[in-house]
Amino acid sequence: MTRARRPDPPPMRTHDVRIAAAGTAGWTVALVVLLIVDLPPSDRWWLWTCVAGIAIGVFGIWYIPRLQASRARQAEARAARRAQRPEDPAR
Repeated sequence: MTRARRPDPPPMRTHDVRIAAAGTAGWTVALVVLLIVDLPPSDRWWLWTCVAGIAIGVFGIWYIPRLQASRARQAEARAARRAQRPEDPAR
């Protein structure tokens, strides 16, 4: 006996910019700590790792709202195309 499948739940709303900002803040704190601690010259690459993490985080904070807006526009366009399509009577 097969039961009818329940519909999928709606996508969960997330705060992606906050997540990127938290990661960026973490890299910033790590950079400040490493600047305070006297690193030997052989370990100075950690500073550049923190700088790269901060740069990627800032890019994410800038890019994520644009990505989400683009996806929303695409979803609206798909819904509009579906609404304009005549229903198939064979369905």
